[in-house]
Amino acid sequence: MFPNPLWKSLRRGAGACAESDPSRRLSRGRQNPSSGKAAQTASFRTAAAASALVLLAGAALPAQAVAGTQSPGSPSGTYSPSKAGSPSGAHSLRAPVTDENFYFVMADRFSNGNTANDDGGLGPDPMVSGFDPQRKGFYNGGDLNGLLDKIDYIQGLGTTSIWLTPSFKNKAVQPEDNSAGYHGYWVTDFTQIDPHLGTNAELKALIDEAHSRGMKVYFDIITNHTADVIGYKEGARTGYVSKDKEPYRTAAGDVFDDRDHAGQADFPELDAEQSFPYTPVLDEAEKNLKVPAWLNDPTLYHNRGDTTFTGENSYYGDFFGLDDLFTEHPKVVDGMKDVYQTWIRDFGVDGFRIDTMKHVNDEFWQEFGPDVLSYAKEQGKDEFFMFGEVFDTSKSFTSQFTTRNSMQAVLDFPFQDASRNFASRSQDARQLEAFFAGDDWYTDADSNVYQLPTFLGNHDMGRIGSFISSDNPDANDAERVARDELAHELMYFSRGNPVVYYGDEQGFTGPGGDQDARQTLFASKVPEYLDDNLLGTDATHGTDNFNTGHPLYGKISELAQLTKDHPALRDGAHQHRYAADGPGIYAFSRTDAKDQREYVVALNNSEQPRTATVPTYIAKRNYSLVYGDAAAESKTSADGKLTVTVPPLSAVVYQSSGRIPKAKAAPAVSLQAPVSAAASATSQGDNGRMQVTADVGGTSFYEVTFEAKKAGGQWEPIGTDDTAPYRVFHDVAGLNPGATVEYRAVALDNAGHTSVSSARAATVPAPVLTIQQPEEGSTVQRNVEVVATADPEKASHVVGFERSVAGGPWTAVREGDDSSPAYTVTDDLAPLNLADGTEVRYRATTAGPGFNVVSGVRTVLVGAAPQPESVTVAGSLNTEMGCPEDWQPACESAFMTLDPVSRTWNLTADLPAGQYEFKAAINGSWDENYGQDGAPNGPNIQLNHDGGPVTFRYDHTTHVITAES
Repeated sequence: MFPNPLWKSLRRGAGACAESDPSRRLSRGRQNPSSGKAAQTASFRTAAAASALVLLAGAALPAQAVAGTQSPGSPSGTYSPSKAGSPSGAHSLRAPVTDENFYFVMADRFSNGNTANDDGGLGPDPMVSGFDPQRKGFYNGGDLNGLLDKIDYIQGLGTTSIWLTPSFKNKAVQPEDNSAGYHGYWVTDFTQIDPHLGTNAELKALIDEAHSRGMKVYFDIITNHTADVIGYKEGARTGYVSKDKEPYRTAAGDVFDDRDHAGQADFPELDAEQSFPYTPVLDEAEKNLKVPAWLNDPTLYHNRGDTTFTGENSYYGDFFGLDDLFTEHPKVVDGMKDVYQTWIRDFGVDGFRIDTMKHVNDEFWQEFGPDVLSYAKEQGKDEFFMFGEVFDTSKSFTSQFTTRNSMQAVLDFPFQDASRNFASRSQDARQLEAFFAGDDWYTDADSNVYQLPTFLGNHDMGRIGSFISSDNPDANDAERVARDELAHELMYFSRGNPVVYYGDEQGFTGPGGDQDARQTLFASKVPEYLDDNLLGTDATHGTDNFNTGHPLYGKISELAQLTKDHPALRDGAHQHRYAADGPGIYAFSRTDAKDQREYVVALNNSEQPRTATVPTYIAKRNYSLVYGDAAAESKTSADGKLTVTVPPLSAVVYQSSGRIPKAKAAPAVSLQAPVSAAASATSQGDNGRMQVTADVGGTSFYEVTFEAKKAGGQWEPIGTDDTAPYRVFHDVAGLNPGATVEYRAVALDNAGHTSVSSARAATVPAPVLTIQQPEEGSTVQRNVEVVATADPEKASHVVGFERSVAGGPWTAVREGDDSSPAYTVTDDLAPLNLADGTEVRYRATTAGPGFNVVSGVRTVLVGAAPQPESVTVAGSLNTEMGCPEDWQPACESAFMTLDPVSRTWNLTADLPAGQYEFKAAINGSWDENYGQDGAPNGPNIQLNHDGGPVTFRYDHTTHVITAES
C-alpha cells in the first residue's frame, strides 16, 4: 500500500516535505520507518477515506448500466481498493467544512465589554500590565464580553464561524520589544484565557451562545513557540547557530541528528549544559512561569538563537526571541496534543487555525493532525476542522501540508495574492485562469481545494482596503469601494471558505500590516489609527464603527445570503470558462454534482463594461440573473455559449433554467504519460510527486477518480477531480527511486456511467540536488561554505561535494554530509594558493540503489569582493550616534570605515546603556541592506548594551555585521 496520501497518516513520520523553491525553503521532515503509532490512527483514517469517496450505490443519480462500464458500487457506500477490472467511479470530495463563512477577529480590538479587565489585574503601569489604549502595540481594552455583546452584529454579516486570534494567557509585556501581548502570540499559560480578555467561563459563555445560534467558534493556536522566557548564558537574542556548525548532542555528549529521531519514541535524552549550541538559562522568578509544567523544561526547546526565516533556521530558530519548541521531540508532540484536546473536551471548540505551520517539521503534523481530529470526533465533533498558516504563494508547497502532512486544510495565501492582483491591480484576467488550474495540487483521497479558507488580507500582511488604497492612489472613494466589493465577490463566488477580517466590513485601511492593520472597532485613542482614511464612509476611528448600514457590511451580508440560497456557489464544482486577454472578464461555473444546475459567474476587473461569450454545459437554454446589474435573461447558443455583459469593477451570476442533460453513454478516458512534478521554468514544482493527467472525451459534467498501484499491491484511490483539466499530483516521496507505480483513471458522468482508462506505468524519480550557496558568480576567499538541499528529503541521503579548479577535474571536498535539512561543507581554498580571478566550480552528489545524482554546477571566482561606496550602521541607535533621527542609512555619523588590510568595515561609537536594533545599509539607502546572519533584508540585529564604546564590524563577503563592546 502507498504511504501517501490515503493511508498517509498510518505511519508516523511517513512523509518528507520537499521544498519546491530551494532558494527559499528546505525540507521540514525526513522519511522514517513506520512506528507503532500506525495502529492507533488506522481506524480513524480508514473511516475518513470511506466518507471521502461517495460511490454510485449511495449517490442521488441512478447508475445506468453500460456494457463494460457499469460501476459496481459497494453495498455499504464506502470506497474499497478496486480489483483489476472492477474500478468504481466516485464523486469529488466535499468534506463537512466547505461552506463556512468565517469572521476573523482580534478580541482586544473588537469591543470592550468589561473595562474592569482592561489591565488584566496587573495595575496601572503600562509596562507591567500591557494596557495603554493610546498605543497600537499594547492592549487596547477589547474582550470576550465585547464579542458576546456584539454577536448580533457578527451574525448579521452571514457569519457561520467566529475565528479568534490566540486568546491564552500571554506575557503581558516583553520589554525587549517595547510592546505587549495583546495579539496572543506570547503564551505563558496554554490552559487559561488571558485575563485582559476575560475568563475561561466567559469563553464558554461565548461558545455556548454561538452554538445556540448555529454558529461555530474556532481557536487560533500555537504549537511551536511560547513567550520569550528562556535566555542564553552566552547572551540574549543571539544569532542562529546551524546544526552543521554545532550539532545536537545527547546528555552523554554524543553527536546526533534530531531528524533521525523525529516522530519516534527513541529520542535521545538531552542535557541543558551539554546538548545545545547555546546554554539555556531561566530567571529565578520565571522558572515555573509556563503552564503546563512540562513547558518549563529548557531541553524541550531548540536553543539555537534567532531565526532569519530562511533555510534551516526557519525551523529551528527563535522568532524574535520567542522560545522555539523542540517539535521533533515526542514529549512536545504529546504535550501539545493534550493541551488542545482539553479545549475541545471542556469548552466545545469547533476547530483550530494553526499558527506558523511551515516552520514545524513534517512528523509533528503527521501525528498531531490525525490524533487531534480523531479525538474531536470521539467528542461528537464530526465537523471539527483545522487549517494552518503557510505563508507562501506556491501551491506546490502549500499543498504539501494537506497531502503529505495529513492536515485538513491551509489558509489560501495563493488566493490572497491572486485576488489582489485581479481586483485591486486589474492585472491580466488570464492570471486567474492559471491560478485556479493549479488547484489540482490539493487533490488527494481525503482532501481538496474546496476545504481551504480564502481571505483578502489579515492581521500580519495588512487589509484589503489598505492594498486597494496603495495600489490605486489616484482613485476616488467610489472606485476603491467597488474594487473592495469585487474582491469580496471573487472570494464568495469561487471555491473555498471565505474569511472576513474584522473591520474590513467597515472599510478599514491602514498604512501597512501588523500593528497598522489592527485597529479597534470601538472608538480608538491611538493617534496613528485616527489618521486612517476609511472606505465608504466619512467616519473615523475616533468613534465606534459597528455600522450595519456601511456599504461593505451590506455587500458582505448580501453575498453570504446569496451563497446560502444557492449552495452550489459555495461548494459546487468550480470550472474555468473564460479569461480576457488583459484586464476584463474572468468567468467560471459552479455546479453541484447532484443538483446539476449550472451557475455562471463573470467578474470584470476593468474600468469599462465588458462583454464575453462564455462556454457552458447546456445549449439553447435560458439562464436567469441571480446577482448583479445585467440583463435579466440570457440564452445560450446552439454550441452552448452564453453572452454576458458585466459593468466595470463588478460581477454577475446567472443560473441555468434547467439541469445539465444526462449523458447517454460513458465518455472515453485515457491517461497521459505520468511525469515528475519537479520544478520547471514555469513551476516551482515538487519532485516528490507525480503529475497524472486524464483526457476525457465530451463536454458534459464529469468527475475523474485516479487510482494507483505499486508492484504486488491493489489499486488504491489517490483523488477525484471534478474540473477539467483532470489531474492529481500523487505523492510518491515515501517510495524508493526507481520503484514502478501504475496509474489508471475512472471517469464518472452525470448519469452514473463510468469508463476506465488503460493503465500507464511510471517510475519514481531520483532525488534532485540543488546548490543553495555560494551565489553564482560571487567572489570568494579562504573558506567557502557550500550548501545543498535534496528534493525530496530522506533520512538515507548522504550528500557529497566536488570541486573543479580552472576547468580541471572534479575532486571530492571532504567527507559527505548526512545531516538535514541542509547539507553543508566548508572548503578551505587557502592551501591551493589560487590567483585572483581563478574560476572554481562546485557540485553536489548523492547515490542510492538504482540512482546516482549530480546537482547543477555553481561557479565562483577567487578574489576580493568589490567593496561598496559606503556602509552604514543603521538602526535605533542612530540618534545616539549624532544622527537627526533613527534608522537613517544616509547619516554620515553612522558611516563605517574600510580597513584595506582586513577588508572589513569598522565603526566604534560610544553609546549609552540600552536595548538597540541595527542593520548594515549599503551605499546610503535601504535598497541593499543586511540583517541577522548577513541575510538580505533580514531581521534586525539586537544589541543589549551596558553602556560605553561599541565596535561594529562588517564583512562584505559574508554580509555579516557584528557588534562588540
